[in-house]
Amino acid sequence: MTLSSMTGFARAQGAQAGWRWHWEVRSVNARGLDVRVRFPEGFDGLESPARILATERFARGNVSASLTLTNDPARGSIKINPEVLAQVIATLDALKGKIAASPPTLDGILALRGVLEPQTVELSQADLAARDAAVLGSLAGAYDALNIARREEGARLHVVLSQQIDRMEQLVQDAERVAASQPAQFRARLRSMVDELLSTRAGVSEERLAQEVALLLAKADVREEIDRLKSHLAQARDLFSAKGAQGRRLDFLAQEFNREANTLCSKSSDIELTRIGLELKTVIDQLREQVQNVE
Repeated sequence: MTLSSMTGFARAQGAQAGWRWHWEVRSVNARGLDVRVRFPEGFDGLESPARILATERFARGNVSASLTLTNDPARGSIKINPEVLAQVIATLDALKGKIAASPPTLDGILALRGVLEPQTVELSQADLAARDAAVLGSLAGAYDALNIARREEGARLHVVLSQQIDRMEQLVQDAERVAASQPAQFRARLRSMVDELLSTRAGVSEERLAQEVALLLAKADVREEIDRLKSHLAQARDLFSAKGAQGRRLDFLAQEFNREANTLCSKSSDIELTRIGLELKTVIDQLREQVQNVE
């Protein structure tokens, strides 16, 4: 399994009983599933089944479908409108001798608007039902093609997100390495400060200063944040290969990543650890931006 994007585009076409049509379907990211279908006049009854077809295939995204449909004129017939033809002939007779022009030809007269009227063939209820079923079948095919396009885009997203998770994992390892050496450095630095204070202020007990040192070390301990970041990284990899729509879970996980990175930076008293934390936040922001496109 791979991730699915909410972005995609597809087309499908069909024909039935002299009708020809084509569908265009597209989707973009959205918080939930929003389906919008545009039909020509007279096809409103297909809206509900068209929405059902979308909900059967997609969990999230703003999905829009547009139907363009034409009737094949070859299936109909034409007839002459006698009233319009009589008016044309009467007008021609009235203009004889008044205008120097060649006499009109039959095809020229028939080409005048209104002389010939197309006659459409009325479809039976069975024909209409068959046509509508074929139109919906084409829409199902268009949705399937859209689903494939979204998965192809999701595969590309998967690569990008995996690279960002790899980078975050490396930064967490770097933070763990720096944090491991921090207590010894912190103690040495504070020991120097304690010695200086004791030499200048005899009223301050070494026991009280030791308590303060322990308190400061506890506040600067980032092991818990690092452990949680490791756990979140493992969870992210699991979601990448899980079935179904994982976009919401990944978005929530990105927020948790950011929370831990903020705490790590606020606790840090080491320049290198702060630098790592800030870079980690940058990668998390990039991850969260990409996650917005995941279904």
